Amino acid sequence: MRSIDGPQPMEHESKRLLSGLGLPVPKGVFIKKTEKKISKEEVLFKTGGIGFPLAVKTVCPAIRSKSEAGGVRLRIETSREIVDAVRKLMEIEGSRGVLVEQMVEGGTEAIVGGLIDAQFGPVVMFGLGGIFTEVFRDVSFALAPTSPKEAQRLISRIKGQSVLQGVRGRLPVDFKTLGAAIVTVSRLMATGLIQEIDLNPLSLFPRGAFVLDAKIFVLPAEHFVLPDEHVRPGITGYI
Repeated sequence: MRSIDGPQPMEHESKRLLSGLGLPVPKGVFIKKTEKKISKEEVLFKTGGIGFPLAVKTVCPAIRSKSEAGGVRLRIETSREIVDAVRKLMEIEGSRGVLVEQMVEGGTEAIVGGLIDAQFGPVVMFGLGGIFTEVFRDVSFALAPTSPKEAQRLISRIKGQSVLQGVRGRLPVDFKTLGAAIVTVSRLMATGLIQEIDLNPLSLFPRGAFVLDAKIFVLPAEHFVLPDEHVRPGITGYI
């Protein structure tokens, strides 16, 4: 997706919104940065209910790629490791805090996104993650909002669709959950309040899925594009 300099909720805020709309996100907690160095006891108290292994990410609006900036620690297995990871990622310049989440691995990575197209208006996008999108540009688009039936057609249009059906002994992904994620993103885009959404990756499993990273860019108020009445109820109250 494109880089945008508009208003952007932090990752935990975006995930809270998405979770409220029914999209599955990993169990986690945001730990806010303060002037005082966080104690071992506070770290363990706030993260104790999640369970190992853990993933820890810096929350810093100025950073476009947390991985490239050294702002991610994965597969945290012990109390000592989680305390060390939280303290070090808190030290990153501009950090607002850290997001500690359950570690999710083994899924098929996909991308679900949306943007305001200059010609067509709100659109929703779907593609497989990794090389399928980065190299082969294997993505499909549809106008927003979209229906569950239209979402399944969107999925079927990518060239790598067979990966979702299961290859080399893997089971098919949960197409119902994937379709629901596409519909939800499309409805958000159709509110006219959102400039861009990027769920990347959305990790797909035979039963369920998890939004592992989420970016939402909100349009400035003067640029709101209000949609038709029939797409407003049930969504705008979350923004």
